[in-house]
Amino acid sequence: MSRWSHAIALAAGLLAARPASAQPPGPKAPAAPANVTLPTVVEHVDAVYPPDKLAQGIDTNVEVLVTVERNGTVGDAQIAVSGGEAFDAAALAAVRRWRFSPATRDGVPIRARIRVPFHFAPEPHPPVPVPPGAPAETPPDGAAPTHADKSHPADQHHPDKHDHPAELDSGLALPHAVAEPGKPIEIHVQGRPNPPRRGASDFRIGRAVLDSAPRPTAADILKSAPGIHVMRPEGDAVAQRVYLRGFDADHGQDIQFTLAGTVPLNQPSHIHGQGYADLNVLIPETVRSVRVLEGVYDPHQGDFAVAGSVDFDLGVEERGVRATATYGSFDTKRLVAVFAPAGQSEETFGAAVVRTTDGFGDGTRGGLSGGFTGQYRFELPGDLSALVHVSAYGARSGVAGVLRRADIDNRIVDFYGAYPDTSARSQSAAATRAQASFSLQRNGDDGSEASFGLWGAHATYRSRLNFTGYTQRSRQRPTWAGRGDLIEQSNADAGFGARASYRTRRYEAASWLKAQLTLGGDAEIHSIDQAQNLLEAPQNETWDRRVDTSLSSLRAGAYADALFTVTRWARLRGGLRADLISFDIDDRLGNRIPSTREETHFVGYRRTAAGIAWGPRATLEVDPLPSLRLFAAYGQGYRSPQARQLEEGEQAPFAKVHSYEAGARFTYEPARITTTLVAYETRLSYDLAFDPEEGRLERIGPTTRRGLVAHLQASPVSGFNASLSATFVRATLDSPPPPTPENPTPPYVEGQSLPFVPPVVVRADVSYRRPLAKLLGKPLVGRAGYGATFLSPRPLPYAQEARAVFVVDASLGLRRDFVEIGVDATNLLNARYADTEYVFVSDWRTSDIPSHLPARHISAGSPLTILGNLTFHL
Repeated sequence: MSRWSHAIALAAGLLAARPASAQPPGPKAPAAPANVTLPTVVEHVDAVYPPDKLAQGIDTNVEVLVTVERNGTVGDAQIAVSGGEAFDAAALAAVRRWRFSPATRDGVPIRARIRVPFHFAPEPHPPVPVPPGAPAETPPDGAAPTHADKSHPADQHHPDKHDHPAELDSGLALPHAVAEPGKPIEIHVQGRPNPPRRGASDFRIGRAVLDSAPRPTAADILKSAPGIHVMRPEGDAVAQRVYLRGFDADHGQDIQFTLAGTVPLNQPSHIHGQGYADLNVLIPETVRSVRVLEGVYDPHQGDFAVAGSVDFDLGVEERGVRATATYGSFDTKRLVAVFAPAGQSEETFGAAVVRTTDGFGDGTRGGLSGGFTGQYRFELPGDLSALVHVSAYGARSGVAGVLRRADIDNRIVDFYGAYPDTSARSQSAAATRAQASFSLQRNGDDGSEASFGLWGAHATYRSRLNFTGYTQRSRQRPTWAGRGDLIEQSNADAGFGARASYRTRRYEAASWLKAQLTLGGDAEIHSIDQAQNLLEAPQNETWDRRVDTSLSSLRAGAYADALFTVTRWARLRGGLRADLISFDIDDRLGNRIPSTREETHFVGYRRTAAGIAWGPRATLEVDPLPSLRLFAAYGQGYRSPQARQLEEGEQAPFAKVHSYEAGARFTYEPARITTTLVAYETRLSYDLAFDPEEGRLERIGPTTRRGLVAHLQASPVSGFNASLSATFVRATLDSPPPPTPENPTPPYVEGQSLPFVPPVVVRADVSYRRPLAKLLGKPLVGRAGYGATFLSPRPLPYAQEARAVFVVDASLGLRRDFVEIGVDATNLLNARYADTEYVFVSDWRTSDIPSHLPARHISAGSPLTILGNLTFHL
């Protein structure tokens, strides 16, 4: 989407027989967002009016599209608006000799494209001077900056230094310039701005941090956010498992994932886990930035925003064609190509990727995958900006499953291996997803904004997983047993949706009070077919049927969000969100007739259910000092229920969360250091835990989490970036689930620490990039990056504890001109660790007498993996 950034004043001179000029900026405009500085002209050359055109007295305009390189030179100059061949040549000759202070993001110089207008006139016109201290008007925080009001220049003399300008996700993309003879030129920037912060736990992760360590998948990007850890225990074709500050979100149940604020990535009522979100549809090279809001404080947050929400912003900064070939450990091959046409915005690109690997271990983790992403950003009449997005992805992989710790210790099976059993070696997964979206946005000069978006997606999933070996008995034929617990799950989801919002201009109720209101809504529908069966390997013969369901769901939400600016030191943001969700379920195996009873009806259970979730949210910001901001926030969020678990006419029992936090953020601008400290508490009405026997999530009870988050980000010198975070949490079960005939002894007690949740998560990302020397007349640029994660021991069911984890990743690279070579290493120290650990009853027939006691099981984390990269930048 596009927004206007704040204006940079350049004086456009008008000369005839003497040079036509585009003069350097006047007084400095208000500061750009903390992570972005805009390019500034430091040397300029006037364009010369073509002598052979003087007699004709031509009055014309020329606009030049200029690429400002990272060293401040003009790398490319193209005519955007022609004034005639001679005038075009004069403008190009002049602008190619200009020098700039480059644009930067997080202190690192970036390439930028701007439009520079030249006006050639046959008569001299004295330029209109720019009044001292007359920068463009600063817009409300988070709003799109507007044009300077030329009719009221006095209003621009005293910007409110505490009224912070919009924070942009990216640097300059494709600006537009508007010039009038003798008037200041306003350069505007395309790009999605960051929304206003909603508490101290609202983190924005840009490319400076993302480039620090290897990011094999888009989900690995999330590791740099405080309190997040990502694992992949079930293979390349199954969504990653994510932890967020005390929540075991499994495959997405407690985190709302979105793309560009428009496309939801969570799938409701998924057979493998509520809120299932397969982030593999995103190509990591195309992720420009990520917003991670930990907590529920924004009325825009909807379903699955329990622990928080994640929004991915796609864009490619470096324009041109880039192709990267990767080869390394376990015969891993990867090829990615990115096409980002010059002269277009960062959000316009195409990218494709294919990957194959044998996987570590004994050959049971091999897989292949491929995907494509394309976006096009363009302008429409009426100040409308449009964005089209299309992406598709597919993958299939083997799964090694889990191993009993005792079998590893007794050397029955290797730590990185799999059981030789046929059922264990028949585990696999396959998934596809295709999605498309179209969005429009219009920003008014008064700070108002209107936006609209449509999206559609189709996703399939099929897995065959065996967690327990040989413990299951057929429910339809109780005499059938011991054929292997290979659980087949399938899910096909077709979803469509829309969103719309409107933000008013800012109203001045009093000299000390300003207000702005946003109204919005969104809706989505899903049609889902799902099944779960028990299979007997190797022929995959179905020997028990557990689920055969078709269901449809509708979610419609509306919200009101207000901003109140109280004097210059305080802002209050908040509003209310309400969501209606309805379900229609055709459960073809419902009302099952036990084999011991006479058939009295046809099997099946059709039903409908609905519910409404309400969620007030509010955030207070106070600026006691220019470099210090204090936050307090409260919000209520929700998670929709699994549709199959609902009864006829039931009021849908949403899992409701109450989230509180207080924090502070301190910024030391001379060294570009930002520190954040947060204390928080969340209370969830009921939680979910993984049930290995059924391979799905089951309800446990209400839970509470209390914790602290500390985060430091610094860019003290050019090219250097560091990010360090530590999260401490105590997550407890308030009330255990009641015993049931199926589970008479639940492995939970009141007050116990929640299983699988690490109490301490520490993450460090450090990167450095700088020119090393000159090779054959061209600079040789080196880069080095480091990422490390520490997880404290995690509690497990039945009062057991998983071991601590410490994993280090690193990256090195050299680039000269268009060729770059690099090496990525994950698990650099070759730590032998369990990606996940479980405790449950299993029987893998590794002993003569099977045990019916809960036992420790692990899925192995990846050992040292080294990949070499060769990249061509064209």
